[in-house]
Amino acid sequence: MQKIIVLILILSCLSGCGAANPEQSPSLAREVASPQIAAPQISAASAILIEASTGKVLYEKNAREKSWPASITKIMTALLGIESGDVKRVVPVAEDAVGTEGSSIYLKDGEKIAMEDLLYGMMLRSGNDAAMAVAAAAAPSIDEFVVQMNQRAQEIGALDTHFMNPSGLHDEEHYTTAYDMALIAREAMKNPVFREIAAAKEWNADREGEEPYNHFENKNKVVYQYDGGTGIKLGYTQIAGRTLVASSCRDGMEVICVVLNDPNWFEDAYALMDFAYANWEMEKVMDGGGPLLAIPVERGEKDHVQAGLAGPVFLPVRKGEALELELRYDIPEKVAAPTSRWQESGTLEFWREGSCVWEASLFLLEDLAPYSPEK
Repeated sequence: MQKIIVLILILSCLSGCGAANPEQSPSLAREVASPQIAAPQISAASAILIEASTGKVLYEKNAREKSWPASITKIMTALLGIESGDVKRVVPVAEDAVGTEGSSIYLKDGEKIAMEDLLYGMMLRSGNDAAMAVAAAAAPSIDEFVVQMNQRAQEIGALDTHFMNPSGLHDEEHYTTAYDMALIAREAMKNPVFREIAAAKEWNADREGEEPYNHFENKNKVVYQYDGGTGIKLGYTQIAGRTLVASSCRDGMEVICVVLNDPNWFEDAYALMDFAYANWEMEKVMDGGGPLLAIPVERGEKDHVQAGLAGPVFLPVRKGEALELELRYDIPEKVAAPTSRWQESGTLEFWREGSCVWEASLFLLEDLAPYSPEK
């Protein structure tokens, strides 16, 4: 492989009246200005605000300090439950799940229920019994499920997180950080089933009885109150205090906000997300589908083949600022014919201030036959 480095300068909007429409190229100036706002003063013991597609940190306060997550633990539980198989499948309720202390969807001994209903009951009503039932259905045992939770946290990069149970009930060895929860939530929101559950305002489960047995309303007010709110999960224990992971999307920019041990959880999350939309927007830094560079071809009908990105790249840019990027192409010295359109071949990294902010695969943009002396 060979590396090619190119410097480019992206001019952000100079007046900042909202994020670029993903269907349009960015303009260099707009007529109506929207004033930027200062970072709010918040009461959370720790907090973080990130742009979801890149993970760029827009605000943080004590984001790497250890804290107790309470029921936002269930974000990881839901993700693993979804990934364990068909969410429509009907599963038996584990005996260990029945009567779990705290918030409940009132599972009964011997009950059979769709995994989907358990997931909604866990995420919307914060049912601790539902979390235990999901874990028992998704792994050989609840203990093994907790092992999987910790393994997945490590894979995601949440290195300062340690889970002891699927629900978030307090345990001195059950801890996380605001930064880690942002990473976990970002990973979960890549899953379309999780996104749908996290954004739901209510859900009717296929169970006997009436509310609270079969009708779940979302306790997370973000989906009702905040313009563009898309989820995700709240939590509370007396020791952890109020914990919240909130997400929202406006004008093509999605943000994830985590506040831990915060008496003003919703107000602070809304203020932080307002801060994001007032100060940042998504700018198209590169088009997709067109050629970016040529890669030499060995024994092909042509001596090179064009390569480029599958789609455009958008990055968060502070309004009114210029964005200087270093592009690092990592491509093969040559490719062998025949080649196929959309054959993956190398990567393109976008670097800013010494850090990689985005990585995208490069694809060959044409079919190329082997060299034939008869032609």
